[in-house]
Amino acid sequence: MPNVIVNDVDLHYLEWGDPGAGAPLAVLLHGFPDSAHTWRHLGPALADAGFHAVAPFLRGYAPSGVPADGRYQTAMLALDALELRSALGGDDRAVLVGHDWGAVATWVAAVHGGASAWRRVAGMAVPPGGAMATAFFRYEQLKRSWYMFFFQHPLSDMVVPMDDLAFIDGLWADWSPGYDATEDLELVKPSLRAPENLAAALGYYRATLSGVGVDPALADVQASGAQPPPQPALYLHGRDDGCIGVVVADGAEEFLTAPGSRAEIVEHAGHFLHLERPDVVNPLVVDFLTAAP
Repeated sequence: MPNVIVNDVDLHYLEWGDPGAGAPLAVLLHGFPDSAHTWRHLGPALADAGFHAVAPFLRGYAPSGVPADGRYQTAMLALDALELRSALGGDDRAVLVGHDWGAVATWVAAVHGGASAWRRVAGMAVPPGGAMATAFFRYEQLKRSWYMFFFQHPLSDMVVPMDDLAFIDGLWADWSPGYDATEDLELVKPSLRAPENLAAALGYYRATLSGVGVDPALADVQASGAQPPPQPALYLHGRDDGCIGVVVADGAEEFLTAPGSRAEIVEHAGHFLHLERPDVVNPLVVDFLTAAP
């Protein structure tokens, strides 16, 4: 598996397409509890469309390294994406796609990197800017987000690893009801089984809600995620998402202001919509990313 040092972290990644053929770069960012394997349907589709698609295991997710500085705030994920783009020879044709935490990082990297870094961007399951921020003022979304608050407590460090990460099985079942995630869970768990990797994954939530390991020097990068992406952006949300309620997606389009941007609801799909409905999601993403400027 190829790897590259990005912001002092050894990031391993999966890739599809020929890296030496001069193809435009597509960076694909996964979320929690997931891994780079989540892109096993979209990656090949992008390669068939002429991209060199690259899906890193995010910082702290095995086999990528655990950052010595313990920084897991969204700003660092965005900077990792931008540095990865540079390290792999991305140019102004590069595109960025993210799901869950990867979507949050995508919105920040889209704004901070600017239109010269990414020609087009796409996010799934977590809407851009203030659309997500306002979600926590809604009772229904607060109920769905209970796990985020649970992860702030040290008890979660003992509960989540029990019974071979059965807690994660439950999240997938709740978030994508009716979807058989057996194959996905077999691919996900090796990235989270080691205590240091699980602590890293929980660290994303602790940085966001408790400020653990947050670097004040990155405040401007962090804040950029509240602004609309400057390039055309696509947002997709599963109708049956049990993690982020579909009502949250209603406000997404007001933060997609660049010409050519749009938001769509994917029917008969939950949180992991790109795995549940690749027949729908792949064409939507590929057609959007290959569209003329």
